[in-house]
Amino acid sequence: MYLEDRLKIAIAKRASDVFLRTDFARLGSEAQLGRALRSLIESGVIVKLGVGVYAKAKRSVLSGEPIPVQPVEVLAEEALGRLGVKVYPSKQVELYNAGKTTQLPAATVVNTGNRRIVRKLGFGKKTVQYENNLRRTERAY
Repeated sequence: MYLEDRLKIAIAKRASDVFLRTDFARLGSEAQLGRALRSLIESGVIVKLGVGVYAKAKRSVLSGEPIPVQPVEVLAEEALGRLGVKVYPSKQVELYNAGKTTQLPAATVVNTGNRRIVRKLGFGKKTVQYENNLRRTERAY
């Protein structure tokens, strides 16, 4: 059985829609795994959300191109959770949920608490932005 077929089976059995490259490290070498994952991306079984982060895919009704099975907002929170980052609602979402504003957040923003995250996650033009609770001291020059 080819590695690509074993990956398809492993992905289909997973309840989670997000998976990391390290989840499949035991199935083959890094080079073999990289080739198999690229092949699955080209065939539309999975989509790449970031470095080492993948999601299950489905065909778009409009364009026929592969798209993630869930919105990027949901997948990003799940991916960050898998990476060990605890996520919180952004300040704009908190204000909206508290009824203090009627403006809906336009961008996908995730609060990472006291952690600073640089990892890029997203699909297509929809990317995730990060905010945190760290206060920067302003210096007078």
